[in-house]
Amino acid sequence: MKAPLITVDNLCMDFDGERVLKDISFEIAEGEILGIIGRSGAGKTVLMHLIRGVEQPPTSGRVIYHVAACRPGCDYMDVASSAGKVCPHCGATLAPLDVDLWNEKNEELKRNVMRRTAIMFQRTFALYGDDRVIENVLHALDDINYPAEKAIGRAADLIDQVRLSHRMMHIARDLSGGEKQRVVLARQLAKDPFMLFADEPTGTLDPGTAKVVHAMLTEAAKTNNMGMVVTSHFSQVIEDVAHRAILLVNGSIAKIGTPKDVIAEFMKGYDDTETFEEAELGDKVVAARDLVKRYISMDRGVVKAVNGVSFEVFTKEIFGIIGKSGAGKTTLSGILAGLVEPTSGEINVRIGDEWIDMTKPGIEQRGRATGYIGLLHQEYDLFPHRTVLDNLTDAIGLEFPKELAMRKALITLRMAGFSEEKSKEILDRMPAQLSEGERHRVALAQVLIREPRIVILDEPTGTMDPITKIDVKHSIMHSREEMDETFIVVSHDMEFVRDICDRLALMRAGKIVQIGKTADVLAILTEEEKKVMSQPPQA
Repeated sequence: MKAPLITVDNLCMDFDGERVLKDISFEIAEGEILGIIGRSGAGKTVLMHLIRGVEQPPTSGRVIYHVAACRPGCDYMDVASSAGKVCPHCGATLAPLDVDLWNEKNEELKRNVMRRTAIMFQRTFALYGDDRVIENVLHALDDINYPAEKAIGRAADLIDQVRLSHRMMHIARDLSGGEKQRVVLARQLAKDPFMLFADEPTGTLDPGTAKVVHAMLTEAAKTNNMGMVVTSHFSQVIEDVAHRAILLVNGSIAKIGTPKDVIAEFMKGYDDTETFEEAELGDKVVAARDLVKRYISMDRGVVKAVNGVSFEVFTKEIFGIIGKSGAGKTTLSGILAGLVEPTSGEINVRIGDEWIDMTKPGIEQRGRATGYIGLLHQEYDLFPHRTVLDNLTDAIGLEFPKELAMRKALITLRMAGFSEEKSKEILDRMPAQLSEGERHRVALAQVLIREPRIVILDEPTGTMDPITKIDVKHSIMHSREEMDETFIVVSHDMEFVRDICDRLALMRAGKIVQIGKTADVLAILTEEEKKVMSQPPQA
């Protein structure tokens, strides 16, 4: 094993008197890819932030970086095995140095360490949306004062490294999710890091696209002699990327070892035995005919994101919309929610006994219907400075007496997959004190508490571990049984849609090419689609 780069020593972290990390100790070697897996709320993201040196310091314990530093020549740092080599910036000799990252006396050294680390966040691409791909990478090079005369060549090299030379001149906002994440990787590699932190880097991508990004990550680590910490609650991420893995359970290390052994331990208890009766569907509640949505792109001309789509949805139905990235699913869900106006075609929603024309603005038309349509977008957001209870009640305009507000919030949180005990526990917490998976479920509850007639879920399980997915699946099924809810689910997760959807619509290039019973539509997927939209991670 190579020399250690990072030592984590008895790390503990408390929030509001609750210990969320408990005596965490391990080492990360130079160039090693370490996977951290665990359920939502296990402490993965908190641990990653502490190792990188961001957010607030640990309650106790240390994070030590073993480096080779150019002192007093300049501020450059490299991995410890570079000790004795010549500094590439000033020509001085690099000397070994241990940096206690959270020691207040080491602020300058901490900043120097952090300059050689980079991070890829979950659920945010952090790109300049109106700029081209190469311009995004040039911005990253400019941030580190890379020589201007060499920047274009370096940017092109980085874009080629993540296999996006064919998208170099595209506007960033026009890229697919997987392409955006690869631009993010190129931007982080521009910093020439010796350690990359990837926090759920592919949680919102379809499995096929995720595998492409995983390959880019492992290739980048090898090519740049870069270590990596990858957090996930998807076993496939750890299996694809990591050399070694850690399982976190309730803030403690439950197992550390090979990815295979750790994943086997993680998947214990993955059980889904609850059954539901087949729903008796009601009357038609959504009717779309010849829907078209065109966009104008500087690079691609006229883009038909939705191109002549027709379908119907019935009361109490769970209707799925599937397809590869870029097929038009999210645009179609935006039209259904009343957020995107179609270029042409018809879309009508039944409210009570009346049909509402969603193509017509105004409080008596689209405005009347949107109050009964709930949308959980994959880029959801919560009010960061309000508690969970506030997010679920007065923050969205529901003015209940406190007793009723708490009762309604607890009921809705249970519908979104929380246990009764956990629901009570998180009511007074801020979103930042929750894991990403927990925030996702609170966002779902924020939709359900408004008692919509139709709920549109855009990638509802994107960042959820397998067991939490079961909770959410059950909450959707219970909502359908108990509240006569109608769901439209846009998803890449084939196992999820297979388990809950009554019918599916398969989209390709903006068109619905097949619509029918779930099993029938899944049976006609092409081999490419089966690879891209494969089942979610298995042990």
